Amino acid sequence: MPIPSHCDLLIRGAGVVSVHTGEIVPADVVVSGDLIRAVTAPGVRIEADRVLDADGLLLAPGYIDAHMHIESSLLTPAEFARITVRRGTTTVLADPHEIVNVAGREAMAWMIEQGRSPSQTMLWAVPSCVPALEGFETAGSRLTAEDIADMLGWEGVTTLGEVMDYRAVVAGSPRMRAIVDAARRKGVRLDGHCPGLSGDDLGEYLWAGIDSDHTKNTPEVAVEKARLGMLLMLQEKCLTPELVGRLHELPVLPDFCLVTDDLAADAILERGHLDHIARVALDAGLGPLTVLRALTLHPARRLGLDDRGVVAPGKRADLVLLRALEDPTPVTVVCGGRVVEDSGAPAAPAANPFADSVRLAPLDEDDCRWRVDLPDGEHTFRALRVNPVDTYTEPAEIALPVRDGIVEWEGRTALLAVYERHHGSGRRAMAPVVGFDLAEGAVATTYAHDSHNLTVIATDTSALRHAANRVIGSQGGICVAVTGRPAVHLPLPVGGVMSAAPAPEVADGAGAVREALHAWGWRHRNAFMSVSTLTLPVSPQVKLTDMGLVRVVDRAWEPAVI
Repeated sequence: MPIPSHCDLLIRGAGVVSVHTGEIVPADVVVSGDLIRAVTAPGVRIEADRVLDADGLLLAPGYIDAHMHIESSLLTPAEFARITVRRGTTTVLADPHEIVNVAGREAMAWMIEQGRSPSQTMLWAVPSCVPALEGFETAGSRLTAEDIADMLGWEGVTTLGEVMDYRAVVAGSPRMRAIVDAARRKGVRLDGHCPGLSGDDLGEYLWAGIDSDHTKNTPEVAVEKARLGMLLMLQEKCLTPELVGRLHELPVLPDFCLVTDDLAADAILERGHLDHIARVALDAGLGPLTVLRALTLHPARRLGLDDRGVVAPGKRADLVLLRALEDPTPVTVVCGGRVVEDSGAPAAPAANPFADSVRLAPLDEDDCRWRVDLPDGEHTFRALRVNPVDTYTEPAEIALPVRDGIVEWEGRTALLAVYERHHGSGRRAMAPVVGFDLAEGAVATTYAHDSHNLTVIATDTSALRHAANRVIGSQGGICVAVTGRPAVHLPLPVGGVMSAAPAPEVADGAGAVREALHAWGWRHRNAFMSVSTLTLPVSPQVKLTDMGLVRVVDRAWEPAVI
């Protein structure tokens, strides 16, 4: 059939990048509706409602994020889509395990409805671990295998979300076995989360049908996983020169995807989304065509999206115009056949059904005391040691005095406190945290993976109480209160993990929080993730939940007193 005489969009004079062969071929691209109608020799004679002059530019497929969490942007889905599609991210697979840990099935349904963007395609993964580590933390909800089997049939759902309780899978836990079996019966993909998993244990995880991993591994473990066909999903912290060098030593460079996982609004607006991850990958030593394939063809194949990921007739017209392969930030984005305009208005949700999710009364002085059943005298306590690079926490120890059943920690250590905020149990747990030299102050947050209980790090009681009560009063959020400085407060009233405000406003707030954390002394490469994962009991090595200290790899309780 000849090319029609009229089309909706004509892109003239671009160098079309083939992600299959690596060639760049001059061509005109004809778009009808949301599909590419033709890729033809330059100078095609056709009437078009709109013409893009792409002379001197490269035309590549739109970027696909195969693993991410919208809540980590602190934005609601439509506003997230508005700011990321402009950076070339035309399709995402979102795992909403943050808000689902707060509000369950209702939250998943709400996210899907809010994510019906007119441009960006949002596909969904059902969270597999709600709570992340059953029996070791208190979440706002619990998903059974029956819940998950039902939700895997919802419109737009294609995947079982990252199976974080990897030790339970390896051990043959009946609950995790039932969840994994439900997903396999549905014929969906099973996403993994298994940092450092190796040897026979890795074999058991793969045997279960879980065949991807987005976590940080040593180069040796990453190669072991790739050797067995596990798809590596490389986020920013994974992209080290050491890993890239090791991959390049292999006879064949394995397929992999570049993913964002967790990026806050300020990082997206300042540095970008997948285009930022692509620059990190280039700086780490990956070649431009390798990076482009990891943004397009490989994630499309992973997600079973045969209709995108390449520039070819019959494929969805999700496209980016680039100045050069070495510059992944688009000049222009076409999504679903439409040119993405920069002037889109902020997209706020019509209603917030999760505005009353922080079920905690304001803390009083007694709530801020660390009470223990120990005799007076000095005792050695288990502490969490943080580092400035990643979310790995090592077990440490510190000697602290106890008087009248109260640990006298102020002036000696920072304190990590977790308050259950979903069911009004009054449960809380405390432990020292070491690794940074902090001034007098505190940070309080309800954005705390994955149960999102109120989490506070403090060096004095008054700051602990002040920061915590600011967050409780706003029905969720993050507050940094440093002595001698005005408190910085970012409200997150949508389930305690998102804001319904426009992205620039949220980004300003997130940036202010990040700056305040650094000024306080919490000088981490990604301060948000460092603080918010101190409560994640599937992230090595030792973490604190509302129920106590967890020894992650062993799935066991860690004694508070050594």
